[in-house]
Amino acid sequence: MSPPQPTPLAALLDEAGAPPRSLVLRAPDIGPWRAGNGIPGVWSFAAEAPGPHVCVMALTHGNEIAGGIVLDRLLRAATRPAAGRLTLVFANLDAFSRFDPDDPTASRFLEEDMNRLWDIEVLEGPRRSAELRRARALRPVLDTADVVLDLHSMLWPSDPLFLVSGRSPAVELATRVGVPPLVVADMGHVAGSRVIDYGPFGQPGSGRRGLLLEGGWHWEKATVARMERVTRRLLHETGVLPGAPLAPDAPPPRQAQVTHTVTARTTEFTFTRPWRGGEAVPRAGTLIAMDGGAEVRTPHDDCLLVLPSLLPQPGQTAVRLARLVPPPG
Repeated sequence: MSPPQPTPLAALLDEAGAPPRSLVLRAPDIGPWRAGNGIPGVWSFAAEAPGPHVCVMALTHGNEIAGGIVLDRLLRAATRPAAGRLTLVFANLDAFSRFDPDDPTASRFLEEDMNRLWDIEVLEGPRRSAELRRARALRPVLDTADVVLDLHSMLWPSDPLFLVSGRSPAVELATRVGVPPLVVADMGHVAGSRVIDYGPFGQPGSGRRGLLLEGGWHWEKATVARMERVTRRLLHETGVLPGAPLAPDAPPPRQAQVTHTVTARTTEFTFTRPWRGGEAVPRAGTLIAMDGGAEVRTPHDDCLLVLPSLLPQPGQTAVRLARLVPPPG
């Protein structure tokens, strides 16, 4: 049997993973929001009624502009919380400032990935970079947040999903939000800690919850619409904003637990075909990639491929391998 063909989205990408310019979303004009109302790029609003502090972040990676579009829409609509506190964060302002639709993958970060810095020792250590300066400036916001939603989009075609730290109580909240239809728990990257791994967000019993939304392909309008829906659903479920509940017969999202994280070791890492995130490989031992001379095979049956990065560099996560969790009862 011939192998499945690449998805239409993958076929549109050049070898660096970039789409034709005509497909790139127009970057939002966030000029009115750069000053913030306390910290640059951060807008925080409190209601009279008590409730949780919910923080929604976008542009943690400067080229993932769909999340920036969502925050821009919320601010232009003068969105205010009905209870608790709502904080909207344009995270990596400097990288976003360099976004170029002719080279839309180049502004992910300036000096280092901002979503690999959220370890206490790193934040309080001697290292210096543009991203670390910004992370340190944003740290007081996260220190007071009960829930953080970090909006991301994807370079390679994949089904949308929530990621939560493997130690986190956020699975229950993500399941209540109800969309997207997959919630994946994992332990993060060898290269460093994500926002959702930071401090209390990754600690059982803290009551603090961190969710990372991978909302869809970077360049699709549908990604913006999905991010906006998820954001409003989260704010409804936490009581910060009123909103419509899901249909009563809506199936709960599937849950998966990452069992193995595959990190590229060589510059010759190559997948056997352009796997799509969300595919499940039926049989254990299936060859899915070569890393130099080393084989990468599925460790168990029905192995879910989570966010394969088709052109990983050494030290980067190439793919996570996960097992679906049976529904309760």
